[in-house]
Amino acid sequence: MIHRINNDTKIIVATFYAFCDLGDLTKLQTTLIQLFKDMGIKGTVLLAKEGINSTISGSRAGIDNVILFFESIGLMEKLMYKESLSDDYPFDRIKVKIKPEIVTFKQDVDVHNLKGTYLNSEEWDALMEDPNAIIIDTRNDFEVQIGTFKNAVNPKIERFTEFATWLEDNFENLKDKKVGMMCTGGIRCEKATAYLKKLGHDEVYHLHGGILEYFIEGENKKGNWIGGCFVFDDRKVLDDHQNTLGLPENN
Repeated sequence: MIHRINNDTKIIVATFYAFCDLGDLTKLQTTLIQLFKDMGIKGTVLLAKEGINSTISGSRAGIDNVILFFESIGLMEKLMYKESLSDDYPFDRIKVKIKPEIVTFKQDVDVHNLKGTYLNSEEWDALMEDPNAIIIDTRNDFEVQIGTFKNAVNPKIERFTEFATWLEDNFENLKDKKVGMMCTGGIRCEKATAYLKKLGHDEVYHLHGGILEYFIEGENKKGNWIGGCFVFDDRKVLDDHQNTLGLPENN
């Protein structure tokens, strides 16, 4: 289901990803660049053999035309897609890049067959109340310092490529627990949960759509989220209603 925001006055910020075969990446790159220029879209798109990862921004009409294009090539139904609002463009240009990975992890993981069990916001809140569960924030330390879930473990990594080593080092402490992982939009957890399952852990869970989807779906009704959520665009930090907060003064 697409959470489409009906607003013709503000900038729509669309965040999406999918692990899937995109065919000719160079051709898709060229097509997207032209489409985005025509529609006044700004943002970043990463393409790789494993899929697509993107945050773009534009008018309601512009984003709708991107959705129509994705539907025409059979991509829209595969996307984890969400929207939020911004008073201004949170990007100053468009970048469409072909990369080795759409989220850099540098590990061989099977995200299609090994990923953790998806949980919606209500199921996630229930997991947080389970005394035999451990909640792990897979994001970088500076992101966690800005905001996270109550009692979430912070691995204190500087980059996502360090997370696999952290899982290996802490596997004995995790193996008899239910493990729930979360990140901003869900993409990092696709690889993180798959890697933990590859190590031999079976009971692994994943906040579906990440923190941003939790804000949309659950609205933080139980107050389990504390602080702001860092995003990788000019808005910097969002509250639990996806309003722009900006960076705290000490960051």
